[in-house]
This record gives sequence, structure tokens and C-alpha cells, in this order.
Amino acid sequence: MNAEIVAVGTELLLGQITDTHSATMARILAECGIGCRHRQTVGDNLDRIVEVLRQALSRADVVVCIGGLGPTADDLTRDAIALALDDSLETVPEVEERLRRWFASRNYTWVESNARQAQKPTCAELIPNPNGTAPGLVARKNGKTLFALPGPRGEFDPMAYDAVKPILETLGGGVVIHSRVLRITGIGESAVEERIKHLMESENPTVAPYAQPSEVHLRLTARAVDLSSAEALLDPVEAAIRAELGSAVYGLNKTTLEEAVINLLIERGETVSTAESMTGGGLGSRLTMVCGASSAYLGGVVTYTAAAKASLLEGVTGALAEHGPVSAETAAAMSESVRSRLSSTYSVAITGNAGPTSDVGGKPVGLVYIAISSPAGTSIEECKFRGIREDIRARAEQTALRLLREKLL
Repeated sequence: MNAEIVAVGTELLLGQITDTHSATMARILAECGIGCRHRQTVGDNLDRIVEVLRQALSRADVVVCIGGLGPTADDLTRDAIALALDDSLETVPEVEERLRRWFASRNYTWVESNARQAQKPTCAELIPNPNGTAPGLVARKNGKTLFALPGPRGEFDPMAYDAVKPILETLGGGVVIHSRVLRITGIGESAVEERIKHLMESENPTVAPYAQPSEVHLRLTARAVDLSSAEALLDPVEAAIRAELGSAVYGLNKTTLEEAVINLLIERGETVSTAESMTGGGLGSRLTMVCGASSAYLGGVVTYTAAAKASLLEGVTGALAEHGPVSAETAAAMSESVRSRLSSTYSVAITGNAGPTSDVGGKPVGLVYIAISSPAGTSIEECKFRGIREDIRARAEQTALRLLREKLL
């Protein structure tokens, strides 16, 4: 059993909207034991939608179409499905009447195009939409099953999980595809692959690495008759990876590096503070996004200019005068000052040049200094990052979190 997802909407092709629904549906399909082999995006053009649907139906048992179910002239999904299935549209009178009552109860003007939402191919059943006016539909013909779901998130998610997923579970034939993601920091993708390549030869479960900004994720996927059986297949593989990579594995599934750091601090009854220049408070923002962060993160200062560093952080003036704002000495002074000022166990300071040009002192773009102070002293890391301004800032934050975690461990 395999599936294909078709996302409809010119706004997707223009990049005006990011398609997150296809990713959600791919996860649902996997949970139901149905492999998704293709995903397509098509604009609001009837001929092209029909062409894409016919191609999908030619190679997939299940097709899930997302978007294009509204009342306007460019909402063409129903029409395209009918044509792709060599079927015709019919109006469901009770649905049209319900729509009319809905509009009247809210004093909205009824226009006849709204009645399009009560139409369906004759081989299809409508799926109720408790959160909007456009029903979804499921069509079954020639051994194929085709779903159509509305685009708005508040309508798509409930329909996908509450109405479509139970049907998909019956189609999946009692098989589930279950994944875990191990998150790794401090080791590059090629090095990770080299150390676990013997585990990547397995067909069930499978192990696949993919790079993320400043870290690597390993996706472990098992196919089994039920969730508990899939978990049993994944457990020894996860254990083998953790034994091989050790503390470089910092989290599971959606755990972020900042969560791992905050949790470590809470477990140890310790605290951290921050002093940021180049990142403009980004590190502090990430730390405070973690639930319970107030138990471990005491606060920080954003000293974006040299003048701010000198006025807000005691003891930084000398380092600034002798070495400049982008220097190991200034990073160390920033870290030691904020730790003293806020009485935290640890402190992290970041200063550097994110570009796009060299700074007044001639320090190159991407040069960053990260200092971490603790009761044992202060350590400084010199980093040379590549990329655009946004990338350099993000990598600095990620590296600072990694260095702090290593210090904690």
C-alpha cells in the first residue's frame, strides 16, 4: 500500500505560503503503515490539477489532495477529482441547506458560488467539517482511494486526524511505520555516518542521517504490526547508537539543545546568565522558550555596541581598549562580568562579526568568540563561521549551547 500527496494552490508555488500540511499528512500515513512515495504541488489550474491527479492515481493506492475546496472560482479540486476519476459532480441538497442556514445565522450575504461547497463526485462521500464551511471528501473507485481536505490549518488538522486517519488505518492492513529521531551535536554528518554505518545496512529498522544547522539528526524507522512491536525493534538500535556516539546524542525527537541545557541545569540545581553582542539576545531568547527556564536562567544583557559593553559590564573597558570588541579578551570579560553581576553558576558571552563586511578593526566576517565562565574559571572558543549574517548568528547560538552543555557534562 502506497500513497501520494497532492497540494493545490498557486500561492504555494509562489512561495507565499509554506506547505506544512503535506508534512503532517506524510507523518499520518506513516503512522498508518502506508508509505508515501511521491509529493506534488500544483497551481490553481484545472487541466494541470487533473493531469497531476491522474498521474498520482496511476502509481498510488491512496491519493491525498490538500486545498482548493472553497467556494471561489479558483477552488477547482472537486472539479478536477471528478474529471480524473471519469466521474461527474452532484450537489448534496442537505449540505447546501446547512450552508444556507449557517450564512443566515451569521447575517452573511449568500452568493450562489457558496453552493459549490455542497458538491461532490458521485463516487465520493463528504467528510463533515465542524470548523469551516467546506466539507472534505473521500472517493473510492477502481481500487483507489482519494481524499480531499481543506487548506486552512484549523480545518485541515482536525479532519486529517479525526476523520481521515481512522480510514487510513483500515487501509494500512495492520502495519505501522514508526520513527524516532536522535539529535546529535558536536560531530559532523560524515563522521556520524562513518561511526554507525554498520547500523545503516539494516532494512528494518532503517537508520538515516540528515544534517541540520550545527547538528545532525538520525532518523530510526521501523515497520511492524503495531506500535509496541515497532518500539521493540527500535530500542536496541537506539542503544547501539548511544553507545557509539556517547554524550554527543543530546535529545530525542523534538528535544532542542536549549531544552537539554536547561534540563541539565535544573537537575544539578545550577544557573546560567548570558552577555550577548552579535546575537542580540538570541541565545537568551532560545533559553527562555523552554518551559521551566526561570529555574535555571537568571537573565542576561545585550551589549550590541562597544559603549554598551563598557557601561553595562564592569571590567570590560580595558579589554575593549586593548583588543577591540571582537576578541577573546572581551568575550572573557563580558562572561565574567555578567556572571558576577547576576551571581549565576555559569555564564555565556558571545561577541563577533556577523557581516556582511569586516568590522572597523578589520576582524573578518564570521569570526566569533564564545566565552563560558564557571566556578572553575573561564574558557574561550574562537570560531570561524561561514554563511550569511543570519546563519552566522544562528551557528554562534548553537555552538554556545553545545559548549555550555559540554561544560555541564
